[in-house]
Parts: sequence; structure tokens; C-alpha cells
Amino acid sequence: MAVNEENYRQVFEKAKAAQATLVAVSKVKPVSDILALYALGQRDFGENYVQELVEKEAVLPKDIRWHFIGHLQSNKVKYIAPFVHLIHGVDGEKLLTEINKQAAKNNRIINCLLQVHIAEEETKFGFDGTEVTALIHRISSGDLVLPNVAVKGLMAMASFTDDIEKLKKEFAVMKALFQQQAKPETSNLKLETLSMGMSGDYELALEYGSTMIRVGSLLFGARS
Repeated sequence: MAVNEENYRQVFEKAKAAQATLVAVSKVKPVSDILALYALGQRDFGENYVQELVEKEAVLPKDIRWHFIGHLQSNKVKYIAPFVHLIHGVDGEKLLTEINKQAAKNNRIINCLLQVHIAEEETKFGFDGTEVTALIHRISSGDLVLPNVAVKGLMAMASFTDDIEKLKKEFAVMKALFQQQAKPETSNLKLETLSMGMSGDYELALEYGSTMIRVGSLLFGARS
């Protein structure tokens, strides 16, 4: 079996103790690896590429909850709209509007997380704190009407670094931003998920209030 069962159980138990959801990042991993984790009880899997996700969804068990965690282009939303469980990286109003449109065509409400840019790397996408607060206000006030989208929370990717103090700062910023939202619950706005933390920093992310971690290489081994 290609998956690391011992690591999986350790990560799963740490997430469970923190009342967080473990998303197993299965991008570029074969169907057999996903089935191996599925057999251990894992149901939440994350993919970065639309075509790969569509191909895997077609052949894998239908009770898998598929998370799209990559950078999503508006013109690709239609391919995953029929089945995706949660879209993590919504980084613009245009994308959110397109998700709403494609969800309506499929008679669904699609769960989304708004991506916030906290890392120093320019390669990361997302809103800044002011922008995401303004967007949440527009949705909660009814100024922006998106009946087929449910905004479930925020998502962030920390800097790729071994500098623990830098990571602590970034996670603290994200935790504070998440807590600052007034969270007036409406039919399509319920901020309950804070998705942050990956294989190298998930334990620290859990300490800073993450409710969803995205872990790949610890479970499946490094990408080839």
C-alpha cells in the first residue's frame, strides 16, 4: 500500500482532537491510493486540477466529499459544479458569481471558502483582509445576491518556510480576521470553517484555530 497508514492515523487523531476536518490532498496520486485511504474511513479528498478531479470523481465511490483546493479559473467551474463538495480558493467576486451561475444550472448550492492572502510569496492568490471583510458585508447585507452559493468560511496558505515565528504571525493574523467577522448568518453565509495548515505546518495551524487542514505528502508520500 502506497499510503502511510501510521501517519494517516496520527494526523486524523490530531485533527479530531481539535474538532477539525482532515482533507487528504490526493492531487497526482492514483485512484488506488485514494481507495486505500477510503478503506481506512477517509471521505474528504482535495484536488488541485479540474480535469484530474473530474476523472477521479467518475470512477470513485459517490460518498467521497471532493474539495477543490487549487486556483480555479472561471471557465472551468462548470466541470466540477455538478458534484464538488467545497471550493476552497475563491479569490475574486467574478469567480464567486460564476460558481453561483453554474450551481443554479445544476440546481445545487455550492459551498465555498474565501481565500485570504497572508503569505509573503507573490505566487499566492487571495483577498486582503479589507477586501474580504467588504465582500462578506455585501453578501450579509443583501447587496450581493448569490442564492446558489454558501460562503462557509475562510481559507489561507501560509508562507512556505521553516521560520516558526513567521508562521505563527500569519496564522494569528488569519485567526483574528476570522474572529473579527460579525458572522451574521444568512441562508448563504455561515462562517464556520477556517481552512489553513498543510503537511509541514498543520499542527501549528490547529493551535491557531484551524477547523480544516489540507494534508498530502504526509499521507501519500512526496509528489513524484
